[in-house]
Amino acid sequence: MRFCIADSFPKALAKLPAQEQKAVKTTVFDLQMDPTHPSLQFHRIDKSKDLNFWSVRVSRDIRLIIHKTEGSFLICYVDHHDAAYEWAERRRIEVHPTTGAAQIVEVRERVQEILVHRPVDTGPVAVAPEWPLLFARYSDDELLTYGVPQDWLDDVRGATEDTIFDLVAHLPGEAAEALLDLAVGETPERPAIVSPEIANPFEHPDAQRRFRIMEDSDELRRALEYPWDQWAVFLHPSQRQVVGQKFSGPARVSGSAGTGKTVVAIHRAANVLKGDPQARLLLTTFSLPLANALEGKLRLLVGSEKGIVPRVTVLPFRGVANELFTLAFGHHARAASEEQIRGALKSAAAELGVTAFTLRFLASEWLNVVDAWQVADSAAYQEVPRLGRKNRLGVKQRETLWPVFERARAMLAAQGVLTWPMIFGEVTRHFSTVAEKPFSHAIVDEAQDLGVPELRMLAAITPPGADRLFFAGDLGQRIFQEPFSWKTLGVDIRGRSKTLKVNYRTSHQIRQAADRLLPKVVQDVDGIEQDRRGTVSVFNGPEPEVRTFPDIDAETQGVADWIKGLVADGVAPAEIGLFVRSNAELGRARAAVKAAGHTQLELSERLEDPRGRVAIGTMHLAKGLEYKAIAVMACDDDILPLQDRVETVADESELDEVYETERHLFYVACTRARDQLLVAGVTPASEFISDLGRTVSNQGHSATKAGGS
Repeated sequence: MRFCIADSFPKALAKLPAQEQKAVKTTVFDLQMDPTHPSLQFHRIDKSKDLNFWSVRVSRDIRLIIHKTEGSFLICYVDHHDAAYEWAERRRIEVHPTTGAAQIVEVRERVQEILVHRPVDTGPVAVAPEWPLLFARYSDDELLTYGVPQDWLDDVRGATEDTIFDLVAHLPGEAAEALLDLAVGETPERPAIVSPEIANPFEHPDAQRRFRIMEDSDELRRALEYPWDQWAVFLHPSQRQVVGQKFSGPARVSGSAGTGKTVVAIHRAANVLKGDPQARLLLTTFSLPLANALEGKLRLLVGSEKGIVPRVTVLPFRGVANELFTLAFGHHARAASEEQIRGALKSAAAELGVTAFTLRFLASEWLNVVDAWQVADSAAYQEVPRLGRKNRLGVKQRETLWPVFERARAMLAAQGVLTWPMIFGEVTRHFSTVAEKPFSHAIVDEAQDLGVPELRMLAAITPPGADRLFFAGDLGQRIFQEPFSWKTLGVDIRGRSKTLKVNYRTSHQIRQAADRLLPKVVQDVDGIEQDRRGTVSVFNGPEPEVRTFPDIDAETQGVADWIKGLVADGVAPAEIGLFVRSNAELGRARAAVKAAGHTQLELSERLEDPRGRVAIGTMHLAKGLEYKAIAVMACDDDILPLQDRVETVADESELDEVYETERHLFYVACTRARDQLLVAGVTPASEFISDLGRTVSNQGHSATKAGGS
């Protein structure tokens, strides 16, 4: 008999207290071991139109909802007695007549809250506005091919812009996503159509997003022993396709914030480790906190399977270089500080009498060209690409500059230090000549922040060939590195790049506002496009708020009141995050948390216990995190974009790059919010705020005046 778990079960399980969860898990395990055991008390749910629904007693008041047929045993839901029965009475499980996918369908006549034509009460003589119908022109057959259940066809054709989110909340996921795409003028990908006569409806690609077949007791035990996150069990068909796809060379998955790129990377890592007992996998990203998060998620996914964890290394880019440098040369590398590098450049220029170039320009040319590309000599400097840099350098200028860089490099060597690009370069040179690579596969998260030295190293420490290098990233979240050609470095992903379009993390309203910060289509240097159009969020939420204040004290009080309101509405403090542009503004976030009567958790390299505390941090630390509610504070005109970065620009193209990465940072911070977003700043506010396309609420009184009124 097929033993399955529906995605509605872990969602319901997570809402129960820990002790009740433990009892539920024990009952589920007992059901798989022996569903006929006399201690299991089954009761048919007679009021349900689907007579295959049964309840199983867990405790005095907790009931497990089971869908039982001759060939399948499906764990669907759990709750207190009355709520559990009500859930089952409002649903049925069926095979869609067109697509062949198994679906959990809400019974139309039992759904009371859906209002396809919602009247607007504007007074006794006013007429409710006529909303245009979004799907009236689509035939039954067309809507059925998108997975719409038959008894919901009339509601779909009657849906308007005012009611669509009320409607899609009641539909299966593939139907909801398709309708949201159609509503904004996109042509959605149609679900696969598989005849039930020749395929198991629970193994249909769309069914696999909501049903997981438990192959054996070990798989079920692992699922029940660990915290059960949705991403670890149920994948969207587009994610599943990339996870399992075989690529002939390096490949990349992209997509806007919240589309599950990291989920794909982790599942792909697990597949590599399970599929190849000899695999030595590197799972890497740009920072230690994110690497730690990746490791935790991978352990959650693979559980305690023997031989898996010892064969994977999870480190940030620099951590990988550090370990491999020590492995190759027998000692640790000493990394040069920024002060040492600038000091060497300044001393070298003075020593050689080069005064035509500012230290700012020398540092920029060193960072983005000479050191990044590990230029070895004058001839190579004449040929090195200077992509996008608008300060043209002729032959004579390069001849003048090269001795400065050469001398600075010698000064750093005399101090016994190496820059990070030098460390990456040494590792690259060593392992390029070694037949036995340290890793058989590498999977890279947040790949948009790879630099030239890092990418070269990754290519050198893995063997060439199919499925060896896999990247996950979003060009719209690039905040550290200037763009460059991957193809030039031998990492050609053309024809092997996929874009995810379903946003699971961020509400429709927040995603729609944040997407205005970036172009609809982003293109990398090699011409590969990431099309952000057609991305849909799977849930609705409040509109983002944008508020400006006359002074910092007023902003502090405004954000504090916002936090108090959230907590009063049931949002836990640990589900709230405040982000600012830099460390200099962290005091404003601390003050807001204190004024709200809470304590803060400062995000750092080592995350502390978050319980009961509001998280605060810089926008850079926001990457990879998510909260129910986010406030992006201190969005003042001289802070976002950061004035210090603007003033240190040495090249016209760098100014464009500063504005672009500052905009990306703002996008990253805003898209950490799941349900609610507040953007706040002191007048005059950041120019980026207007790009969100939301009305700015000007809080026109200072905190002092407000307090005295």
